[in-house]
Amino acid sequence: MKKLLVLFLLTFLLASCTQNEYLQLAKELAESEMKHHPELWQCDGAQKPKWEYTPTLMARTFVELYTATGDTAYLAHAQRFADLFIAKDGTILSYKKSLYNMDRVQGGNFLILLNAINPQPQYLAAIETLRDQLREQPRTAEDGFWHKQVYEHQMWLDGLFTGTTFYARYAAWKPEKEAWSDIANQFIVADRHTRKANGLNHHGWDESKQMGWSNPETGCSPETWGRAEGWFVMALCDVLEQMPQERPERAALAAILRRVIDALMKVQDKETHLWYQVPDKGDEEGNYLESTCSAMYAYAMAKGARIGVLDADYRDEAKKVIEGLKAHKLRTNDDGTLSLKDCCAVAGLGGNPYRDGTYSYYIHERIREDDPKGVAPLILACIEMAK
Repeated sequence: MKKLLVLFLLTFLLASCTQNEYLQLAKELAESEMKHHPELWQCDGAQKPKWEYTPTLMARTFVELYTATGDTAYLAHAQRFADLFIAKDGTILSYKKSLYNMDRVQGGNFLILLNAINPQPQYLAAIETLRDQLREQPRTAEDGFWHKQVYEHQMWLDGLFTGTTFYARYAAWKPEKEAWSDIANQFIVADRHTRKANGLNHHGWDESKQMGWSNPETGCSPETWGRAEGWFVMALCDVLEQMPQERPERAALAAILRRVIDALMKVQDKETHLWYQVPDKGDEEGNYLESTCSAMYAYAMAKGARIGVLDADYRDEAKKVIEGLKAHKLRTNDDGTLSLKDCCAVAGLGGNPYRDGTYSYYIHERIREDDPKGVAPLILACIEMAK
C-alpha cells in the first residue's frame, strides 16, 4: 500500500513539474514579447494602432495567460490595448465594417474573455458590432463566408480562424443555439472544396474560378500553405471546445480535424518534429522548417487531445513539437529575452502585388523573427500543455 502511495505521489509531482515547465516557458515568451513590443499593438510591426487579427490574437493570449497564472501584469497588458481601441460608446478604433474583412472580427474573442473578467458596456457594444458584421458578411452560394469584400467569392482557411472562432465563442456566450449549424457549415464547405487527396487542404478556394491563382476546374489555389492549415486546425479545436456536446455537427468537424492532423503527421520532419513552409513538399529545394505553423499544430494537438477529439497520444506529439521548437527555433538573446526564428512574415492570394499561391511564391515570402502568428500560438500551446 505504501509503495502504491509513493508511486502515486511521484507521478503527481512529475506531472506538476511538467505543467509548471510549460507555464514557465509561456511566461518567458510573454515577458519577452512585452520587452520587444511595449505596446501590444506593436507586435506585428505596426507603426500606428490598427485593429487587426494579429494584435487581437496576442491580446487573447495574454488574457488566457493571466487566467492560467493569476499574474495581473498580463491582464494589464491586454487591458491597456482594449482601452486604447474601444471608445466609451463601443466604437472600435480603425475598424470599418463596410470592408467585410473576416480578419477584423477575430478581436471579439478576447473582448468576450476580457469582459468576463472586467465587464464594461463599451466592450459589449464592440462585441455586438463585430457580430453584426457576420450577419451581413457576403457569402458563397453554399453560405460560406467570403474572406473579404475585396476577395469576392473566395474562402481562405485563414478566415475560418479569424472569423468563425469568434462566431462560435459568441454563440456559446449569448447563447445563440441556431448559429451552430451555420458555424459548422463554414468548415464543411471550405473542407469540401479545398481537400486534397493526401488529406491536407489547399490554402484557398475561388467559387467563381476566375482568379489567376485558381484552378479552372476546382477553383483551388495551387498548394497547401503551412500556416493556413495551422489556422484551420486551431479553428476546429476552438470551435469544438465551444460547441455543445449534443450538437450533431460535432462529428463532422471532429472527423475533419482528425484527418488533417493524421495527414500532417505523415509529412512531419521526424528529426526535429517540425513542419515545412509547404508541408507536403519538404524535399523540394528552398523549402524550410517554419515556426508559426509548427506552433499552431502543437496547439491543435494539445487542445484536441484535452477536449477528447484527438487520441490522448497527441498530447505527447505536441510535447515533441514544443521541444523541437525549443531546440531548433528559439534563441536566447543577450538581454535574456527569447526570440522565435524562421517565421513566415505573411502570405496570401491575389492582391497587389499579385500572389499566385505557387510553391515558389510561398518559399520566397519574407522570413522574420518574433512573429505574433507564431509567438501567440506557442504560448497558447504551452498553456494547453499545463492544463
